[in-house]
Amino acid sequence: MAAQRGTRVLRIVQEDEPVMGSPYPKASLWLRVGARLVDVAVAWGLAAVCGAAGSVVALLFLLLADGMIQGQSVGKRIFGVKVMHLPTRSAARHRDSTLRNAPLALIVLLGMMPLPLGQVAAAAGLVVIGGLEAWRVLRDPLGWRLGDRWAQTQVVDGKVVAGATVAPRTPVAHERAPGRLLSAAKVRRGRVLKKVRKGKPCASR
Repeated sequence: MAAQRGTRVLRIVQEDEPVMGSPYPKASLWLRVGARLVDVAVAWGLAAVCGAAGSVVALLFLLLADGMIQGQSVGKRIFGVKVMHLPTRSAARHRDSTLRNAPLALIVLLGMMPLPLGQVAAAAGLVVIGGLEAWRVLRDPLGWRLGDRWAQTQVVDGKVVAGATVAPRTPVAHERAPGRLLSAAKVRRGRVLKKVRKGKPCASR
């Protein structure tokens, strides 16, 4: 028994085995860079078109972009990548998009400061925050950056998701409205009564 307790069990890991915590492989960095450039260009255009409120509109777009088209922003739609919420294996929603893009949106917030301080702060934020996030994407086995850690999301190739069995996000019990639960219970009870009546005819009164 003592010898068995002292022995260590070795586990062989295949090279193509998904990293613990995600069933999806790492997406192409070039596709992610292209998608991000398109999103930044769209945000820049919104800021230029919307006048005084342009910065706010651009900020909201960057925060919510990844939850607009089933886990895809405009750029991610074009380049075929998608943001997945890992705990539920479903497309990212607006809340997930806001959490994962919060570090990048901070750069825009810094740029909204009065000139010339805003330009200096935005440039410094771009170097520090953008550099840190880019370094994490390059070094992490799943391509997670800090925002992905917060939101529990991962950018994946759309073809991988399309070919895999992905479970839809089921709402938690306490998030469902009571009326929906009661109506569902009535439907189930009605089906059961129909089956009972078919098998056992009702006695005449």
